[in-house]
Amino acid sequence: MIRKPQNTVVRFLKKFNFLIFFFIFLLVGLVGAFFWWRWAVGPVDLTSAEVQIFVIKQGEGGKSAAQRLQEAGLINNAWAFRVLAYLLGLESQIQAGDFQLQPAWSARQIAEAFTHGTMDIWVTFPEGWRREQYARRLVANLENFAEEEFLTLTSHKEGYLFPDTYLFPKGASAEQAVAILEGNFAKKVPADWEKMAATQDLVLAQVLTLASLVEREVDQSQSKSIVAGILLKRWRAGWPLQVDATLQYAKASQACQSCGGDQFDWWPLVTAADKQLPSPYNTYQNSGLPPGPICNPGLDSLKAVVQPQETDYWFYLTDSRGQMHYAVTAEEHAANIARFLR
Repeated sequence: MIRKPQNTVVRFLKKFNFLIFFFIFLLVGLVGAFFWWRWAVGPVDLTSAEVQIFVIKQGEGGKSAAQRLQEAGLINNAWAFRVLAYLLGLESQIQAGDFQLQPAWSARQIAEAFTHGTMDIWVTFPEGWRREQYARRLVANLENFAEEEFLTLTSHKEGYLFPDTYLFPKGASAEQAVAILEGNFAKKVPADWEKMAATQDLVLAQVLTLASLVEREVDQSQSKSIVAGILLKRWRAGWPLQVDATLQYAKASQACQSCGGDQFDWWPLVTAADKQLPSPYNTYQNSGLPPGPICNPGLDSLKAVVQPQETDYWFYLTDSRGQMHYAVTAEEHAANIARFLR
């Protein structure tokens, strides 16, 4: 019985020692976490004067961007950067574009830089647009863009301005914009396309012209190769192509001598009278291909021309719902017109 007080003291000392050890361990952990966090969100190199251009892609997620920042040597830890951006309420404010960043900046400075105005602007050009439509979109998005200079520089480049989403400097000149568009065309339509064109006894310029017709005439990707086959067959047989989109191109070009503004209809409805329009682009009055592309086609239309589908059809039309209807004879085509267009 006389040993109980001693046992109680021993147990108390053991508990006390455990608590001391626990609090010391906790304190060391907190101090370690503090210094780790300070390192993780601090500058990679405070003495560096280097400037890097970092691009956040359109639609890119925060996880991907943070990982690339770490790989580029601009932040110490991708996870800490994302947590910091969330805690600061900046995660939803990050913009796409390109930014001038420095390894000497903290993670907070970099996160805040992403929420300010970007150096560049993302601009999208849909398939089937004319160069004038490109010009209007550039005017709407870039600072003091020289529209007339752009139109002059692209006067012989219809079809070569590849439809895509581009990153332009805010203050890009017309010459810079054209160079960016041409550079992307060279990537998307490389030199081996000349070989692909040759399989159909065509050169690239002819492929672009035919593809531009397909682009404007057909909405459904699966129908493009059929229409391309029909147009190639008619052209080789010496038939007029009779493509309404060429009349739209000619009609709008003649109506617009100095037509700025965004409301101009570059693809107007075609009337029976328009088939008499005096224009080299009138494929009702002139046989052969038009002088050049009538728009800037996408890859689907280009592929349709170099890989056309052979059929017995010589005629086609698109109804009001966008559905294609084909015919072998002129009589069948006339019946389709009466049924689907009147």
